[in-house]
Amino acid sequence: MGQNWKIFILAVVCFIVGTSEYMITGILDKVAADTGVTLSQAGQLMTVYALAYAIGTPVLMGVTARFDRRKLLLYSLGLIIVSNALIMIFPGYGFMLFARIIMALGTGVFVVTSLALAAKLAPSNKKGSAIATVLMGVTASLILGVPIGRVIAAAYDWRLIFGGISLLALVSLPVLASAIPRMEGDEPISFAKQLAMVKRPRIALSLAINFFMTMGYGIAFTYLSPYLLEVAGMSDRWVSGALFAYGIASLIGSKAGGSGTDRWGVARTLTGATLLNMVMLILLSVVSGTSIFLVFSVLVLWSLFSWAASPSQQYDLLTLSPKTSGVMLALNTSVLQLAIAAGAGLGGIVINYLSLQAITWVAAASVAVAAIISAALFGRISYRSRQEIQRAEILTSTAPE
Repeated sequence: MGQNWKIFILAVVCFIVGTSEYMITGILDKVAADTGVTLSQAGQLMTVYALAYAIGTPVLMGVTARFDRRKLLLYSLGLIIVSNALIMIFPGYGFMLFARIIMALGTGVFVVTSLALAAKLAPSNKKGSAIATVLMGVTASLILGVPIGRVIAAAYDWRLIFGGISLLALVSLPVLASAIPRMEGDEPISFAKQLAMVKRPRIALSLAINFFMTMGYGIAFTYLSPYLLEVAGMSDRWVSGALFAYGIASLIGSKAGGSGTDRWGVARTLTGATLLNMVMLILLSVVSGTSIFLVFSVLVLWSLFSWAASPSQQYDLLTLSPKTSGVMLALNTSVLQLAIAAGAGLGGIVINYLSLQAITWVAAASVAVAAIISAALFGRISYRSRQEIQRAEILTSTAPE
């Protein structure tokens, strides 16, 4: 089996795993009604998941650093199978919170290990594209998983969705076991050393780009459906189509970002995509309430550029510490989950104290911070590189023949 097929299999299983993560957002109202809690309390299922993912993933990746990567994939997928089965079998909000914590731990380890494996399986000039392919599996769960889950929940018991995910993950176990080769783990690194890595300026700045970029995404995307309904003036039917188009664009954007990283490098791809992400959020604020077609078009472009930045940012981290790639990606996904939680919380505050219309402006401001950090960071690196080249040329020209 070729390496591309192995990476594709990782992407497909990441789609299943990602669906179990994002599904809850599409059926939150039904979960609240069935478990007897408020919509706000049901929303805590997302918060608990994000926190467990953010805190647990780097700890588990550190503890399992020496584990064979294939075994780690299978064990983490086992946690996902169990957690989805728990949601289907046991009623009650408390059981669901517990299951979401287990799910978050399994998902965090599985996705991070898949990204690291994809980079190791790919040739040196295709690592960005390999990471993007795996990320496409996750983004595809936004395109198909969430809307399909909503349709199933409208016709049947929503718990059956999680049972189906558990079954699909179970079928994936032997496929992964046969397709993915045994691969040594990374160098073991304690949690204290992981925190020390974050203090390294170059790594901290890369993580900061991810945080502000993702927080901007969380601010806007969490409340995108009510925004499109109330501010943009779309009908329910248009909103469904817009969300589907958003998902398709995120898939294309993720792949394009990986290809762009391989072709133009991290600096141009990451900074350019982040700047265009900010511009699209501003344009979305401007065109909302004018033309539905314009809103639809800008929304698609926003999705395209917001997801195009992710592969380059993750590849950048991999190059900073290749021997601890799993831990680096774990830290990155922890920052991502914390940023999503922060974005959702900040978006709620903006809606309560300002307006729903203001969320895109605030989101654009957060992404602008990421763009400034990216431009300053890579501009400084480029300046230092030019200075070193000039020094080398001077030394060469003045050297005795």
